[in-house]
Amino acid sequence: MNLTINGEPQIFSAETLGALVEQLEMKPDRVAIELNREIVPRDRWPQTPLHEGDRLEIVQFVGGGSGYSRRSSPPSPSSIVIPSKARDLESAPKADSWHVWQPI
Repeated sequence: MNLTINGEPQIFSAETLGALVEQLEMKPDRVAIELNREIVPRDRWPQTPLHEGDRLEIVQFVGGGSGYSRRSSPPSPSSIVIPSKARDLESAPKADSWHVWQPI
């Protein structure tokens, strides 16, 4: 089946999101998936069918320690960086470790 994953055309035999995550050998608890511009909750992956031409955005969690600051660059321009101890982005400079979601 032809799918577009993170903007790249790919071919997979998986028939559901759950099967796709298995084929990609990813840890489900460290992955977020958007299917055709809709975020799909993890508990619905096993019964969510994939269809020819579906477009997916998949990001995975990458833990981090100190060392990232607002003066340095995040690991990837397309990463989503969330300060782990900050309650909101206003307090981000006070955070001492970071959680990063990166495209696969």
